This record gives sequence, C-alpha cells and structure tokens, in this order.
Amino acid sequence: MEYQEFSAKNVDDAITEACETLMVTSDRLDYEVVSNGSSGFLGIASKPAVIKARIKEENAEAPVKEPVSAPKETKKEAKKETKEVVKEEKKAEAPKSEVNGDELIAKANAFLKEVFEAMKMEVKVDTKFNAQENILDVELSGAEMGVLIGKRGQTLDSLQYLISLVVNRDVQDYIHVKVDTENYRERRKATLENLAKNISIKVKKTRQSVALEPMNPYERRIIHSALQNDRYVTTHSEGDEPFRRVVVTLKK
Repeated sequence: MEYQEFSAKNVDDAITEACETLMVTSDRLDYEVVSNGSSGFLGIASKPAVIKARIKEENAEAPVKEPVSAPKETKKEAKKETKEVVKEEKKAEAPKSEVNGDELIAKANAFLKEVFEAMKMEVKVDTKFNAQENILDVELSGAEMGVLIGKRGQTLDSLQYLISLVVNRDVQDYIHVKVDTENYRERRKATLENLAKNISIKVKKTRQSVALEPMNPYERRIIHSALQNDRYVTTHSEGDEPFRRVVVTLKK
C-alpha cells in the first residue's frame, strides 16, 4: 500500500487522523514524520504537522516461528481504538527514558507566565506531571477564563499545542499535554455526546443525513464513540482540516 499524507495541528492529531481515515489501530499504522509543524503566537501563522502513513503489511509483522493469524478488526472497533491512539503508539514504540518532571513543569509555567503577562491577565496555573503515563496536566483558573477557552475551545487548544511544543523540545519521550479550565473538557464532551444523540434522533425521523459543524479530531472521536453502538445510524468524517466534519447517516 502506498503512503498517504496527513496533516493536522500537531503530530498526535495527524496520527489520529491517519488511524481514522485508514480505519486501523495505532499498532497497525506505519508512519513517518515529514514535519513537526511550527506555531505563531496562540496558533496565529502556525504551520501544520505532516506525516506519511500507510497500513502495515501483515506479512512483515508475522513471527518466524508459529505465525498466528489475527482476526480482522471491524470499523467500529477501529474507531473505538482511535481514542487511545497516541497513548498506545507511545507505549508500544517509544523507548523509555528518564524525564525530569520538575523541569517540565518549570518550562510550562515559565512559558505561560510570559503569555499571560503579554495578555495582561491574572491566571493561576496548577501544573502536575504524571510520570507513569508521561502526561502533563495544566489547570488554569481566574476571572476571565472565557477568553482563554475561546470559541469551541480553540484558544485553549492553541495554548495546549504551544505548551506541547515547549515541553517536548529536546525530550526523547513524547510528553502529552492536557490543558483545562473550569472543567471545560468534560463539559464540552457532555455537550457533544448530547448533540450526537439529538442528531441521531433527527436522522431517524427525517431519514436524511446531517453534517455537523467542523471539529478537531478529538471532538470528532467523541461523536463517533457516542453513536458507534446505535442500531440505526452510522457516522463518518468528510472534508479537509480544519473544516473536516462528522456526517451522521441512516444505516441501510
């Protein structure tokens, strides 16, 4: 199979996009990073990350002794697995090395201090590092959190992307960054799940497909996951980033 090119805001999202498009889990994805991308201030004038990916050839992965044929995954199973695509990829392939959690926290906090001073905002930053899973959690609080969240969380996502660039510079193991404020991520997830259920009801009644607003890969996966066990509707993604969207369709 020929390599296909995928681009997204960062390498993680590009890998997720490849898994979603090729309908495979991360352990069956063969990819190489073309560009890690770059960013401007809060995502302005940023360049997307680009990877080339294809499905791994099963023959190349088969053991020499007693080869075992694994059952093929269904589309629904592949969609479910994309939720953990980045975590599984790093656990399976990335070599483990010592990571200085205090240094990572200091990098993130110093960067955010400069950003918020430039924005003239008073923001409390609570940063924690999970060494076992290589996750840096950043919790923001203050009086103007609506400004930091932005439309559909775009500003919050931009901050998360920029912090990821900062902490992963000169680090061997990839550090996954999560930035949240006022429990926005969980609230947005609940909103999208409720939206998915309402759209499925509309599709069943009208028997017409419905295209949702453009979403990032993470939010599209929430919609796919919410409807993956629905007996009457199915979902797929259409379009190119950043205008890629989920379409809900009645099953044949």
